[in-house]
Amino acid sequence: MKHFIIYTLLLFSAAQCSNELVFEEESFQKKTTMPCKENCPSISVKIPVANAVPVVADSINKKVFSVMKEIIYFGEKPYTATDYNGLLASFIDSYEKLQKEFPNDKFGWEADIEGNVKYQSDAVLNIEIKHYTYTGGAHGYQGLRSLLFDPNTGKSISNEELFNDKAAFKAFAEKQFRAKYKIPANKSINATGLMFEKEKFQLPQNIFYTDKGLLLYYNSYEAASYADGPKELLLPYTEVNDYLAVK
Repeated sequence: MKHFIIYTLLLFSAAQCSNELVFEEESFQKKTTMPCKENCPSISVKIPVANAVPVVADSINKKVFSVMKEIIYFGEKPYTATDYNGLLASFIDSYEKLQKEFPNDKFGWEADIEGNVKYQSDAVLNIEIKHYTYTGGAHGYQGLRSLLFDPNTGKSISNEELFNDKAAFKAFAEKQFRAKYKIPANKSINATGLMFEKEKFQLPQNIFYTDKGLLLYYNSYEAASYADGPKELLLPYTEVNDYLAVK
């Protein structure tokens, strides 16, 4: 009887483990095969891949890959690649076609993308993607993307779903933002040189859950110029919990 109880507990433990998402980091690299002396065009990707819970993991992995296709492309629309190796090959192919068309020009293309699981709880999974791409011009573009999921279903959570009352949270966040960046309450949100569209405060496209609180992250050009860099506002959970529908 004692052995039967132990065996049952082990089976129960294994069943529990099988319902827990596991992430493994996968890395991909690709360089041009065309002759080059320095700054040879290349692309590097490190990304967390979910497994152990097939349906949930598949949903998460598909969303992450679709966002990667939004980040890694050259031209008018994303590549049609169906996996990471194909995506990286498409990026390098775009460079090589351009180099063949304009052999006397130098194109120091580069892409470096790294994802990681930034936060995970029973209610929310947050994957952060840090990216930098350069395909010519005065400078490249870098930024952060926040991907939010329900860890129980694998479905994406939109920013709209995060709050009980988005308008109330937005008003609260604006007060905190103005205080941090010293913007007078009786003046335009752009009074000190920011670039909010229509001169009205907006929540950022990327919101992160962190161990310290909710992070509002504005990439370059979203609220300020490239020269001014990204803007961010960290709000402790003790101050925002009442606004959160997902926590």
